[in-house]
Amino acid sequence: MGLMTNVEREEEWDRWMRAAIAGDNRAYHRFLTALTPHLRTIARRRCSQLGLPPSEAEDVVQEVLLAIHLKRSSWDPARPLRPWISAIVRNKLVDILRRRGRHIDVPLEDVVAVLESEGRADSTDRIDVEHILSRLGDPQRTIVHSISIEGTSVRETAARLKMTEVAVRVSLHRALKSLATFYRSENA
Repeated sequence: MGLMTNVEREEEWDRWMRAAIAGDNRAYHRFLTALTPHLRTIARRRCSQLGLPPSEAEDVVQEVLLAIHLKRSSWDPARPLRPWISAIVRNKLVDILRRRGRHIDVPLEDVVAVLESEGRADSTDRIDVEHILSRLGDPQRTIVHSISIEGTSVRETAARLKMTEVAVRVSLHRALKSLATFYRSENA
């Protein structure tokens, strides 16, 4: 079997994601397994380009995987999957830069694309978020909700919870790892 072209790989991911949305957990597992190394490569490259430490790349990957899981119903199966995933990666990188206090300009067309895709989300997203977050104890649940869902900065979250920023970052990283483990065990 030869190497897949990018187009073939993306078509396969599209098929797996369509099947996953239709309820095929095995297809979803194959999709996430195939996508994760690709996300790591992108996250490492983008973190390097943006002057972020390499340690941020894994956080980006975990946040992107969580966002894909929570927002998968917002993907329009009539459109290619790659741009949707790229928008999520870009948004998570922007979130990280904002948390670090950097000013970020986001092109208007990116905002419009996100708003359009969020408009297609349904109530199952909220149920999914609540179900997944219920697996975490506090303060991890509060930290993930605050940073990954509400978009609050690490600094603001730390102040609200009367924790150090380092403790919040460590807790967020551990929580995202736990969520990934919970998800894999549920869908194995």
